[in-house]
Amino acid sequence: AGAILAGAMLFSGCYGALIAAARPGGFMGITLPPQVFLVIPLSNMFLFAITISAALKARTNAQSHKRWILLSSINLIEAAIGRWPISFVTEPSPLPFIDTSALLTLLFLLPMLAWDLFSRQRPHRVTLIGATLLAAVMILRMPLAQTSTWQSFATWAIELVR
Repeated sequence: AGAILAGAMLFSGCYGALIAAARPGGFMGITLPPQVFLVIPLSNMFLFAITISAALKARTNAQSHKRWILLSSINLIEAAIGRWPISFVTEPSPLPFIDTSALLTLLFLLPMLAWDLFSRQRPHRVTLIGATLLAAVMILRMPLAQTSTWQSFATWAIELVR
């Protein structure tokens, strides 16, 4: 049942992002062009697919499974953080290569890391792999969105739902 729900979330997340991008004004409240901003929800769905697949594969290993599930959830929380009605969320990040909402999302990894250090005296392998994946996707997606290949793909994908 969890795998079916995850698949439905992936489909609805991607489809919803494409519908939002296809609106006449693009994404509501977002100043970036829809083809550029589309990289954020689609990259989150891509990473969700990876982490939830790893969680399903590791379901016989409770320690790994729960960490993959947490990483899947932390990845998706960025959408909620980006909608916080707090001014600093929309301000430029102190780091030039990652936006503020992504940086705040990465902070949700700290309790997971703290738990690993408290309970195991070292980070769990899944925590390190997942945190690295999450940070890499968040850092690399905006440079990817600027490429002509991404722009062509995004335009094609948006046209699919029109």
